[in-house]
Parts: sequence; structure tokens; C-alpha cells
Amino acid sequence: MIESRAIPHGPKDVVPADMPASSPACPAAFLNAVGTAVPDHDIHDAFIAWARARTEARATRVFDRMASRSGIAHRWSVLPPTADGGSPVDAAGFYATEPHPGTAARMTLYAEHAPDLAIRAIDALRAKIAVEGITHLVVASCTGFVAPGIDQIIARRLGLSPSVERLLIGFMGCYAAVVALRNARHIVRSEPHARVLVVTVELSTLHLQPATDIEPLLAMLQFGDGAAAALVTADATGIELGTPFAAALPDTETLIRWDVTDAGFAMHLSGEVPARIATALADTAFRTIVSDGHPPESIDGWAVHAGGRSILDAVEHAMQLKPDALDASRRVLAENGNMSSATLMFVFERLLAGPPIGHGVALAFGPGLAAEGFGFRSAA
Repeated sequence: MIESRAIPHGPKDVVPADMPASSPACPAAFLNAVGTAVPDHDIHDAFIAWARARTEARATRVFDRMASRSGIAHRWSVLPPTADGGSPVDAAGFYATEPHPGTAARMTLYAEHAPDLAIRAIDALRAKIAVEGITHLVVASCTGFVAPGIDQIIARRLGLSPSVERLLIGFMGCYAAVVALRNARHIVRSEPHARVLVVTVELSTLHLQPATDIEPLLAMLQFGDGAAAALVTADATGIELGTPFAAALPDTETLIRWDVTDAGFAMHLSGEVPARIATALADTAFRTIVSDGHPPESIDGWAVHAGGRSILDAVEHAMQLKPDALDASRRVLAENGNMSSATLMFVFERLLAGPPIGHGVALAFGPGLAAEGFGFRSAA
């Protein structure tokens, strides 16, 4: 039995049947634009070579096959090249020797680089739409901690008014973008004049672990750094954010896990995850919630978190989607890898640049194992 729920509207959201969704009594919320940013250092090939050298000889063939089928061509890191152009795992790099640097050293880099990358994403957003008059700031990040929080650092760097309301969403993992956009939607629906800046920023490459088993090595080789910024308002441009949903998959709480250790955050991503997702999507009740009661083939826009090729394959096959239905997600995965909470925002950036969408579904999976999402459509 899948534990699931569509998040109910509050009393202010109750709408008479003959009242349009965008009426003053129930204003719609729109994702107006998205800007994204990644660091300049592509570490994907270097990290694969590093991981391959750590595997036992008898497992190398399996490692090579799985790495080649990942669907990832590039991943980017805030960790700079060495003086002679090497990667963080080369001599003189951040991970050159073992034991690797501790959590304090990694958090120092997070405090330095996460705000910078977030500001780059906001600048990319600013190139598409005016971001003045921000009333609320919602920030999602699960790859670092700093106090004052990254939300305060970003607000100060932007020169936002001290009266701007801030929300920091931490340690929720890959579906945190859904949570951030969901909260932005709630804010706009309750305060129609609100202008909500949503920021997701993740520095996953700060948490490389000296594993030797194939499963954790392959899991780490999916993650990269990235940031995204979006504006959510009642202005009817971009994508209208629809009803959110949430679902927890039973007996899966150990399949995706972050452990805070003395040597960074250790990611545990079980190989069982894709199969569990496929099983969940085969459940009629869960499929109905995800598709908002519509046949999956009638949904013309899919924003699925690019958590990995096997996860995208599981969604595509379980929902019986057309081969190109998840193209936006697959392109984001190929060009950037899994950037945790920022990934879904990169997918939305692509969808905003594409043809109009009549009925879309956003879907992301993360620790729990839980699914979060919402319906959406292009603004009229």
C-alpha cells in the first residue's frame, strides 16, 4: 500500500465550481522564469578514472559497463583544477590523499562557493526577467550548513530589504525543489502581490567518499554541482503551478540516505531504488495521484528529476511514456549529472523554452523513499 496524499487547499483556496482558478479569491501562481548556473570545472571523466582504479580487478568489467550506461557526459565542480590543470582527485587536488579532508574543510568551501554559484544563477534569471521587488526568498540546499544561513548570505549579497521573508529548506535531497516551488505557490496564493525568489544550490562534489565497492562508487559518480533561481508570482507568464502531491513508499526508508560523518556527507543510494519506483508507479492509486487522474499518455509535459538513467527509465516504462517524453530530463542528466535539488529546476528551464504544455507533471524522488510533485501547465 502506497502512503500518499494530495496536499489539500486551505480555507482561502476553496473555489466555487463556476469561479476561474485565476480569480482574486483564488489566485494562480506562476513560475515565470528560471536561470541556472554550473561551475567551470568538468570533473566527470577524472572522477570515473579515480573510481575505476579503486575497484577490484574482477569487478572492473561491471564497473565499465555501468559507467558507460549512466547517460552522463559532464559533471561540474566548484573544486578548482590544480596548478597544472589536474582534477580534485589528482596530485595536489582536494582529494589527493587519504584520509580525505574532514567535514569542517568541506563546509568552509560550501560557505565560500554556494552563495557565489547561487548569485550566478540569479544573474542568469535576471537576464530573462526583472527580479526587483522581491518579497519572499525560498532557498533549498542539502549539501552544506552555514550560519548565518545561505538564505541570509544571498539576501545580503542581493541587497534585499531586511523585511523580506526567508525560508531555508535543508537536507531534503532531490525533491527539495518541489518543496520550494510548492511553498512559493502557497505564498502567492495567500498573498497575490508576492514576488517569490526561489533558489536551489547544491555542491555535491564536496562529499566524495573513499569507497571501494561498486554500488557507492557508481552512486557518487552521478552527482555534480549546480544552482538555479526562479521567480514565482501571480503574473500569468511562464508555467502555472498546479496542485501538489506527496507520497511515501513503505519499507524504503533505508534506500536513500545521507549520513553526516567526520569526513563529509556520505550518500547511500541503493540499487533497489529504480525497481521500487517502478513498483510504486504500477500501483493504481499512486499513478492516479501522480497523473492527477489523467491517462499518462494525455500528459504532454514531464518534469522528472534526473536522478539517474535507471530512474528515468523506470518512470518511462512504468508510466508507458513515449520515448521522447523525458527528453528534457535526459538532456539535463547528460550535461550536468544529478545536482540534487537543483536538477528539477534545470528541467523546468528547458520546458519553459519549449512548446506550450497543456497538462504537465513534475515528479521527484528522494530520501524516505518519498515522492513529491505537482501538476502544471503553460500560462494561457
